[in-house]
Amino acid sequence: MIEPRDFIRTQVADDLASGKHKKVITRFPPEPNGYLHIGHAKSICLNFGVALEAGGECHLRFDDTNPEKESQEYIDAIQRDVEWLGFKWTGPVRYASDYFDALHDYAVQLIRMGRAYVDSQSAEEMRANRGTLSEPGKNSPYRDRSVEENLALFAQMRAGELDEGSCVLRAKIDMASGNINLRDPAIYRIRKIAHHQTGDKWCIYPMYDYTHPLSDALEHITHSLCTLEFEDHRPFYDWLLDTLATPAHPQQIEFARLNVNYTVTSKRKLKQLVDEKLVNGWDDPRMPTISGMRRRGYPAESLREFCKRIGITKSDGVVDVGMLEFCVREHLENTAPRAMAVLRPLKVVLTNYPAGQVEEIRAARHPNLPEMGERVIPFTRELFIDRADFEEVPPKGFKRLVPGGEVRLRNGYIIKCDEVLKNDAGEVIELRCSCDMATLGKNPEGRKVKGVIHWVSAEKGVVAEVRLYDRLFTDAAPDRGDVDFKTFINPHALDVVQAVIEPSLLEAAPEDRFQFEREGYFCADLADSQPGKPVFNRTVGLRDSWKPA
Repeated sequence: MIEPRDFIRTQVADDLASGKHKKVITRFPPEPNGYLHIGHAKSICLNFGVALEAGGECHLRFDDTNPEKESQEYIDAIQRDVEWLGFKWTGPVRYASDYFDALHDYAVQLIRMGRAYVDSQSAEEMRANRGTLSEPGKNSPYRDRSVEENLALFAQMRAGELDEGSCVLRAKIDMASGNINLRDPAIYRIRKIAHHQTGDKWCIYPMYDYTHPLSDALEHITHSLCTLEFEDHRPFYDWLLDTLATPAHPQQIEFARLNVNYTVTSKRKLKQLVDEKLVNGWDDPRMPTISGMRRRGYPAESLREFCKRIGITKSDGVVDVGMLEFCVREHLENTAPRAMAVLRPLKVVLTNYPAGQVEEIRAARHPNLPEMGERVIPFTRELFIDRADFEEVPPKGFKRLVPGGEVRLRNGYIIKCDEVLKNDAGEVIELRCSCDMATLGKNPEGRKVKGVIHWVSAEKGVVAEVRLYDRLFTDAAPDRGDVDFKTFINPHALDVVQAVIEPSLLEAAPEDRFQFEREGYFCADLADSQPGKPVFNRTVGLRDSWKPA
């Protein structure tokens, strides 16, 4: 039974209770002209979630009416993303192009009814005669062509006998309507280009606003869920279904789209980032695409939880990206095994530890989940610690290693810094330390050591490429329109370091996630990790200032 926790679910529950519908059928209708982004994740979770909760069906239908901008790459990526998020569509993958014959026949019906005509105005003339929000449009001089003439011209369009841009087929509604979408909208245009599904069968293609409601009707969709920008398009949606004898009349319901700060979700702008090589493809972990977030290490469960928490409303707003990152951390805290990686290595030599000795230290893979088991960490005379964990002149409150000071190695011994070695430029290159051999798993007697740092064996550690990702934009509203969004690209959105990782991480498979202790959450890269040559992406840091309400 569907729980009416928002206005859409309430409507669906009421429709089932009243008997208006015996089964709920929704659809997720992406256009295959780019990869899906975080905004689409909200729509996916809503459409598939409502159907699942109501015991109904959800179709995956590609609204493929613009072959010039569409490709099989996008189709494949969209299917992967939907499945990765944890959803499965009912029946086969559907395409609006599956219905091109029916849509053509419906257009002929509109012409025969006197409700559509072929307009031979240029695009500029049509735009000039469309009117404004305060002024009505003007009738086309071709609006009163006879049914016979319109049928003949539309047949010529269909046969490829007319040039692109020479005419369009328009619905005949009301050029004086207060809703510009009802001012004789175009429903077919000539495009002499092959289609990725239908090949060269068609040289005319239906417009999106015409295709969408009829495809919904042909699939017997009950609830057509759209974002708010389609609210003004609903009168045309209903006009088509009221005018034509369709097998169903779906109900279009609008909800607020997802806007996230520090993020751009315009497909055109995302494609611009890709085309101009400002990122490394649609699945670049800096991108807000589902593929990018997956590759960065975001769990699908976190995206679903994020979409659940933001809810479904009618009011536009901006969600703090910190809320998404909070959901990611919350999931990974309870699921990601621990490991150690030194991102900026500084060599440490334990002068009193036997040369050549390798000690196996056993540590829990997760402090709160003993069922995860243990891992073996090799301990040797030479180690690496992070450069940030040593200061010759420590700032106030510094609790890590200093000259003459002590610190505990995570899961290991307490060590004391006895000597600092530098190069000719005065840079610290090595620390000589002594190891308190009585402190493995024990506290020292007579003194308290506060600092704990992570480490990796210099002799047994593995060199790995680690990619430190940050937010792609430095401004909270990069898409606000008064400046070029590209000026806000964060030059430090990606820093690559050669790190040293504990050898247990060699077993990581692509997409395996870990908490690198004291560093953050990381994921083995989906594309570039290879056996013996691991690549890890930083998913998110350990802490953030955002707090749940």
